[in-house]
Amino acid sequence: MALAALWVTGLLAYQVPGPGWLANGVAALWLLVALWASWQVARGRGHRRLGMAFGASLALAGLWWLLLTPRQDRVWADDVAQRLHVVSFDGRHVVFDNVRDFTWRSETDYDARWVRRAYDLDQLRSADLVLSYWMGPAIAHTLISFGFDDGRHVVFSLEIRKERGESFSALGGFFRKFEMTLVAAEETDIIRTRTNARGEDVYLYRLHGMDHAQLKELFAAYIAQARELDAKPGFYNTLTSNCTTIVFDLARHIAPRLPLDYRLLLSGYLAEYAQEVGALTPGVPYAELHDKGRITQRASDLGSGDHFSTVIRQGVPGTEQDPQ
Repeated sequence: MALAALWVTGLLAYQVPGPGWLANGVAALWLLVALWASWQVARGRGHRRLGMAFGASLALAGLWWLLLTPRQDRVWADDVAQRLHVVSFDGRHVVFDNVRDFTWRSETDYDARWVRRAYDLDQLRSADLVLSYWMGPAIAHTLISFGFDDGRHVVFSLEIRKERGESFSALGGFFRKFEMTLVAAEETDIIRTRTNARGEDVYLYRLHGMDHAQLKELFAAYIAQARELDAKPGFYNTLTSNCTTIVFDLARHIAPRLPLDYRLLLSGYLAEYAQEVGALTPGVPYAELHDKGRITQRASDLGSGDHFSTVIRQGVPGTEQDPQ
C-alpha cells in the first residue's frame, strides 16, 4: 500500500498540468490523505471502505498512466527541436536528415545548424564508447561514436526530448515526464558541448571484439531505432529506456549472451563492465584505459576544426591506426 501511494504521489507531481506548485500541492495532499488512511486501517477503523477507496484511486491512477501518450508536437528545446530522419538506407548507404552540427559557446549561446549527412557503412572502421560525467562518478551519459575510413565520425545519443525551459529530472523519468529522442551529431558538437559548454568530464574508449559485419549491424540497429522514433514517439524511462540501456539492447543484437549487470544502471562504471566482457582494447589495464581515455582537457583546448576527432584520440589505446 505504501509503495502504491508513493507511485501515485510521483505520478501526480509530474503529470498534473499547470504550474509546478499546483502539481506539488496536489501530490502532497494525496500523500497526506494516503498516510491518514493507512493510519486508520492500522487502527482497525474503516479498513474495508478505506481499502475500497484506495483501490479505486489506484485503478484511476493506473488508467491515467495508460492513457498518457508521447507526442511530437511540443515546443522543444533548440538542441532537440528536430527528429533524426532516415532519408534512405539500402543496407550499405544511409542518408540522414537533421544531424546536429551546432557551434557551442555556452549552454545558452550557440549557432544552431541541422545538416544532411550520407555515410557508407562499408567504410566503417571503428566504434567508441563515450562517457560524459555530470553527477559524480556513478552516473554518466552514454554515447557511441562511429568512425569511417575518411576520418569522419558520427555520434549517437539517446536523450530526453526537453521542452523549451524544461530540465532533466531522474525521478520524472519514472513517470512519463519526458519523451525521448535519438540524436545523431558531429563530434565537434556533441562532445564539445559537454566539455566546453556544460563543464562535464568526458572519457572515450575504443570498442573491441566486433568484426566489420557486426560493426555494420550495430550501426544498422541505430538506423532502425531512428526510424522507429521518427515514426512513433516514445517515453524516456530512467530505468528501462535510457542512454545506457539502448546501447546494451542494441549490442545484444550481435552478442545475445551479454550479461545483465548493475553497471547498466550506474552508468559511470559502464567502461569497467565493458572491459570485463572483452569489449575494450585488450591487454591494457583498466586504470590505464581510464587515465588515457580522459579527453576533457584536449577537447576543451580545441576549436571546432577538422582535426578535432584526431586530437581528442591522441594516446587513447586502440586508436593508433585511425586515419589522421
